[in-house]
Amino acid sequence: MSSDAGAASQIPAATQEPLGESRWPPVAALVVFAAFTVAARLWLPGEPATRVPWLIPSLEAVLLVALVASDPARLARRTRWAHRIAIAIVLMLVAAALWATALLVYDLITGSGVSKHATQLLATGALVWVGNNLAFGMLYWFMDGGGPIARTLDPAPVDFAFVQHTSPELAPAGWRPVFLDYLHLGFTNATAFSPTDVMPLSLRAKYLMLLQASVALALLGLVVARAVNAFT
Repeated sequence: MSSDAGAASQIPAATQEPLGESRWPPVAALVVFAAFTVAARLWLPGEPATRVPWLIPSLEAVLLVALVASDPARLARRTRWAHRIAIAIVLMLVAAALWATALLVYDLITGSGVSKHATQLLATGALVWVGNNLAFGMLYWFMDGGGPIARTLDPAPVDFAFVQHTSPELAPAGWRPVFLDYLHLGFTNATAFSPTDVMPLSLRAKYLMLLQASVALALLGLVVARAVNAFT
């Protein structure tokens, strides 16, 4: 027994399988947003912001299946094709969120749909805004450095530099960003309309953050202005 333990302790760290991220934080985020979407659709009359009520829930369900079907304890065993499928689903989720934003902005400009009622407008605007942030947070998580598995193998910053990268003394040994860090990045970028504590390093990261900030600025500005006008 002791000899087996001694032999195991002599295995080089590089040959041991790296521990991947837990799948449950992104799964929980998708489930909460799906519940929020269903509740809003039951409460709000008329057409949803996307004009296709099943589009975003269907994409969320497919992504949930892809995440749940991965290894229960770790993401490090996912195959390359599974990662590509997840990337494709997230890109479609981002496209659907942008489509919902464009249609809501159109309704605001033309004064149609939910834009006629302040309460419904605020609820729909919040739903679209949260959907955008979740979609971009997912995209950042899958994109940065090749995804969560690639970051496990090489934690050096590629697309985003977190505070723990620039000030390693603030982070525990072996720290690397996980899903909740990228979800935080998505929400802070949409709120401040600029980088906050996470700096984009690559061109794709910079222009994705620029796109998200521009969409959030247009959405919040138009929704708030229209809602104030409807209330008064």
